Amino acid sequence: MSKTFVLACAVLVALAGCGRTLGEQALYGGGAGALGSAALGGDPLTGAAIGAGGNILYCQTNPGRC
Repeated sequence: MSKTFVLACAVLVALAGCGRTLGEQALYGGGAGALGSAALGGDPLTGAAIGAGGNILYCQTNPGRC
């Protein structure tokens, strides 16, 4: 298996769990963002920040879908 495929699967698994608390949402989103960014050759810190913010925003606006 290629490294990119494994990282992409890890990102999808991380995105599948929104998290129940604000901290979990930030952690899961940040992890998914960092992995996704690293898999695409970007900056993992930037990906983590965007992923955490995006997951928190989504989960707080759509609590029934998380």
